Amino acid sequence: MTNEKFQEIVLEKLTNLEEGQNQLIERVDLLEKGQNQLIERVDLLEKGQNQLIERVDLLEKGQNQLIERVDSLEKGQNRLEENQREIRKSLDAVIEQTAVLTEFREEANEKLDILIAENEIFKEIMGRHEVDIRRLKKFVI
Repeated sequence: MTNEKFQEIVLEKLTNLEEGQNQLIERVDLLEKGQNQLIERVDLLEKGQNQLIERVDLLEKGQNQLIERVDSLEKGQNRLEENQREIRKSLDAVIEQTAVLTEFREEANEKLDILIAENEIFKEIMGRHEVDIRRLKKFVI
């Protein structure tokens, strides 16, 4: 092998090495670009995850508010039921009193009817007596 042939082989190998190195540099650049894209995507994912966390926090707050409202509604319903029981007791007392008053009214009406009938009788008697008194007065005068 001659010196020139050797140099050609070395130059060829060096050229191949430079091409390989350039290819490696291109690949590293591509990897760096891919890595940057991955970093951007991870950043986007982290932002999205943070937004989801915020939304979940809002949902939890809303759920807690709903639970408080339901508790308040249950308390209100319990108060309404208690008031309804009290109203029912009062209504029972009113019904009982109404029955007593109705009975009293019927008795009072019966007695009033008797008094009216007796009053008519007294009017008749008084009318006859009045007539008799007037007749007697005419005889006396």
